[in-house]
Amino acid sequence: MSTSTPSNPPQRRPVHFGPFEVTNQVFLTTPHSFALVNLKPLLPGHVLVCPIRPHRRLTELSPAELTDLWSSVQRVQRMLARHYFLSSPSPSSPPPQGSNPQTPTASSPEYLGSFNIALQDGPESGQTVPHVHVHVIPRIRGCTAKSTATPSDELYDRMASEDGNVGGWQWDHQQSHQGRPQPGGQFPRIEDAERMARGMEEMEAEAALYQGLLRAMEKEEREVEESGVRREVESVVPF
Repeated sequence: MSTSTPSNPPQRRPVHFGPFEVTNQVFLTTPHSFALVNLKPLLPGHVLVCPIRPHRRLTELSPAELTDLWSSVQRVQRMLARHYFLSSPSPSSPPPQGSNPQTPTASSPEYLGSFNIALQDGPESGQTVPHVHVHVIPRIRGCTAKSTATPSDELYDRMASEDGNVGGWQWDHQQSHQGRPQPGGQFPRIEDAERMARGMEEMEAEAALYQGLLRAMEKEEREVEESGVRREVESVVPF
């Protein structure tokens, strides 16, 4: 009797963020974009969304890539809002009949907190990896929200300092032989040697969590949309 050898699971195609391989940090891929967790998130839930092609500047993206990038940013926002802004993970109220389940309403999780959405376009703006990337950062009420005591937001200073040096973190993590990227922009560099990068196991666990949340969110959105279609059909079919 012949025996068959079990086949190995298909290998994931490597994903690169600039010169760095980040395959195990990725939790979302689309035809033109991917999203990954951070080595050193500035705040809980701080992730990056990037075009798959390593464009250096936003103006290099094609219309299709640009649309996909910002659609992916919205998708990631909805997922993060469900995880960080809801006191307990429960489905949001279904939208009114005939509405788009992806369009937020006043009762949607997106309105229970806020986001910083930032893009440093070029090295003079503070970009440390020559690959377009959008920072998506949840601001949780009563936890990581901007202080109302001052008009400025410390988060922007941190993004332009060593705290926000995503290229430097990846360089440290992968021990690249190229020169270590330096933070830039109008703010002075702030060294933070005591702030340690996360281990791969922790980042993989976070990526897996977000993958599961995305699947659950998209399943619920499909069910709501299908339910709305059924109600519309029933309203026009005579009994």
